[in-house]
Amino acid sequence: MTGTGDDEPQLELPGLVRARDTARAVRKQAAARSKQAKPVDPAPELPVARVLVDVPLAHLDKPFDYLVPRKLDADVVPGSRVKVRFAGQDVDGFVVERIAESDHPGRLTPLRRAVSAEPVLSPEVARLSELVAARYAGTRSDVLRLAVPPRHATVEKQPTAPTPDSPRLDIEAAAHAWQPYDDATVRAFATGGSPRVVWSALPAADWPALLAHAAAATLASGRGSLLCVPDHRDVTRVDEALTAVLGAGHHVLLTADAGPAARYRAFLAVSRGEARVVVGTRAAAFAPVHDLGLVAIWDDGDDLYAEPRAPYPHTREVLLTRAHEQSCAVLVGGFARTVEAEYLVRTGWAAELSAPRTTVRAAAPQVAVTGATDQELARDPRARSARLPRSAFEAIRAGLEHGPVLIQTPRQGYLPSLACDRCRTPATCRACRGPLHLPKPSEPPECRWCGTPEPQWACGECGNRGLRAPVVGERRTAEEIGRAFPAVPVHSSSGERVLARVDAKPAVVVATPGAEPVADGGYACVVLLDTWLMLARPDLRTAEESLRRWLDAAALARPGGRGGRVVAVGDPADQTLQALVRWDPSGFAQREMAERQSAHLPPASRLATLVGAEADVQSAAAALELPDGAELLGPVPAGDDGVRLVVRVPRASGGALSRALVEMQGVRDAKKLPAVRVQVDPVALD
Repeated sequence: MTGTGDDEPQLELPGLVRARDTARAVRKQAAARSKQAKPVDPAPELPVARVLVDVPLAHLDKPFDYLVPRKLDADVVPGSRVKVRFAGQDVDGFVVERIAESDHPGRLTPLRRAVSAEPVLSPEVARLSELVAARYAGTRSDVLRLAVPPRHATVEKQPTAPTPDSPRLDIEAAAHAWQPYDDATVRAFATGGSPRVVWSALPAADWPALLAHAAAATLASGRGSLLCVPDHRDVTRVDEALTAVLGAGHHVLLTADAGPAARYRAFLAVSRGEARVVVGTRAAAFAPVHDLGLVAIWDDGDDLYAEPRAPYPHTREVLLTRAHEQSCAVLVGGFARTVEAEYLVRTGWAAELSAPRTTVRAAAPQVAVTGATDQELARDPRARSARLPRSAFEAIRAGLEHGPVLIQTPRQGYLPSLACDRCRTPATCRACRGPLHLPKPSEPPECRWCGTPEPQWACGECGNRGLRAPVVGERRTAEEIGRAFPAVPVHSSSGERVLARVDAKPAVVVATPGAEPVADGGYACVVLLDTWLMLARPDLRTAEESLRRWLDAAALARPGGRGGRVVAVGDPADQTLQALVRWDPSGFAQREMAERQSAHLPPASRLATLVGAEADVQSAAAALELPDGAELLGPVPAGDDGVRLVVRVPRASGGALSRALVEMQGVRDAKKLPAVRVQVDPVALD
């Protein structure tokens, strides 16, 4: 079709339009190739950068070589962040080193840009990330996400405040503080020594001050310290102790919940060498402390040290790895002792640091285990199941005459579980079959899973409508204690309502394990309720964890010479409770160690779990090249995640197991097979 005048546009044929578009696309592609092929002017010296690329795939977990353009030469330094082209995408990376030439046979791809000239990845932490990834069958990119916090550009542009001059370093005061144990250890810190010790703290010990003195002694030798504690309340206590011992401004706090800006500011202060003493939670385990001389961990059995993100490293193992690589001192402390810490002593890797038994007995409170007496049972046979026997009740009453009383109960909430009061059948939700609980005394029962209220509940077995509470939470316990002692303040500490400290006035504090506040001057009495409930958990570490929780609470009591008492409501014949009565964490850990060895359980062996769909777990297990002596346990159902398979090997074959798991993951990643979650030496197997 043609137009009737020169000014009319002419219509084009569809084929001609397609041909013209194709030609235009070809020209664009050629121009792009020409632009990409344009030679890059390389840096005059060390023009090759080895980069750890942020790609969490096992078969790509290695440094890659890139060309450093001349214009980026000054900003691309070892440890700095860069952007690189990888698999058709721009991805983040860390420069590991600059070298003169690459062994790559082809043309090197130039770096896209330098994100920052700040060297945030030190050589020591880069090496540590490699070792931790190998230990836990993970990738370095996953470890580096834990080690280096996200960049905060505004904070990075600001100069770090200089450290005040002349911290207070009184070595004699530090030695005096450690005198009940062995002042030779802290003196070794001050003279540049690197002792490795497992420390059993005395009951009621001011452990934050002792850690602060150890850091001060290490600083006197010109070296830095890294102190890890379980939670923010412990960080606050150690922060106060360090300020008292060193003075303000000589240490930093490094915690994950500090906020992006505050955390990055503290990290830069450490990375730039302005701060040589770091205290923090598990987020601090990778802190790039200059001239590291001491790593310390308090209460290493706390489950908060188990990282919930891949590759799931444990803070204790990260610190021990650092100590081995950097030849620094180690201090593993607590009121209790884990089996892993006992293993360090048993193998001779670390020495035991504890006070003499006479000193322990003088510092410990009076500990007793109580239940219903024969007279009470004669009057009332149901007294056997009473939560608070008369002896415990009298201990609370006597304690309130002299100061605050702590009551530890293992469950939070009001009535965390319910059952039929006639046939004892657990009360469940009609909608999802989940367990019912009573959130408050004025509200009807509701489901813990779906939240559906059940005001008209009836037992499915016998039709009864009455409910009983086989387990009582801390809020109900506080309510019952308040009725028994109406003139005494009752405080509750659990969950998100955790108290940090209470004063020395008479009061009752009802707390769940781990949420016990510190009392000024110590508690006059500590009562441990429902000890049977803590011992009934189906877990490998049940006894160890129960004793740790009880010792941590009992250590808050005053010494026996000042009237401090601890009353545990339970079976007097139980071995774990007897270890509490004797205040013998070392002997208990030795017995646990012997039982673990006889059963071929960690730390005498190494474990790994594979979790995923059954077919995927089976294929992953079939691809594993397992070392001699390996055993496969399972698979067993693992809830909504599918199934779980446990691989067990002798401890000496732990490295071979980790390498086999890495190779298996690499093959699956390369073939784009479904992911299988791998955990090495998990804290729990539930």
